Amino acid sequence: MILSVIIPAYNEAANIKRTTRLLHRSLIRANIPHEILVINDNSQDETEEVLNKLQREVSTLRYINSTNENGFGFAVREGLDNFKGDCVAIFMADCSDSPDDLVTFYNEMVNGDWDCVFGSRFIKGGHTHGYPYLKLIINRIANNIVRLAIGRKYNDYTNAFKLYQKKTIDGLRPFLSPHFNLTLELPLKAIVRGYNYTVIPNSWTNRIHGKSNLKIKEMGSRYFFILLYCLIEKFFSRGDYKKTT
Repeated sequence: MILSVIIPAYNEAANIKRTTRLLHRSLIRANIPHEILVINDNSQDETEEVLNKLQREVSTLRYINSTNENGFGFAVREGLDNFKGDCVAIFMADCSDSPDDLVTFYNEMVNGDWDCVFGSRFIKGGHTHGYPYLKLIINRIANNIVRLAIGRKYNDYTNAFKLYQKKTIDGLRPFLSPHFNLTLELPLKAIVRGYNYTVIPNSWTNRIHGKSNLKIKEMGSRYFFILLYCLIEKFFSRGDYKKTT
């Protein structure tokens, strides 16, 4: 099973080299066939120049300059339209996610034949390092609201770091979210549409360089829209979008 790793990158020249090298090293060490697909999201810094040079060093790396307007969701969706693997993960350009965790996700999917592998930083074995306190409080409130609304025990919906089989991604289309709310849309649609999943712990470490592009004040209503959309689909679509065996 070939793994594709989508990395959306906006002004990540200071981070993308380290992230790509660490990711490539872990996947090679684990003998995982893969591609690393970076979506350069209209960066205004030297991100493309760094990627162009890095391609000569990392044989599994390719990058695409986004043809959409700027936005995390748009960049990831472009990656989802262009990846070549049998399964796909979203990996942050600042290496806040762990490459070794991705190896664990991949092995869990292969051995268990799961449609999706979801991580949680907030179960036994999960960790966060340097998580801003206010962001953590908002995260926990938002995820508990989603958990109660959907009626599942899973508690880390908004974490982008998840692994999906290609057939699962195809079954979640069309995508609606242009921004970070895509991180909520993908797992909610997978659950509502009947795809199976497992949850394992993962870690998160705050970025070394730069600052996150997530603007919490702008995202509240967008997250709520996706939650409401998925609840409407769950209760009123009469199974029209359900996974077919």
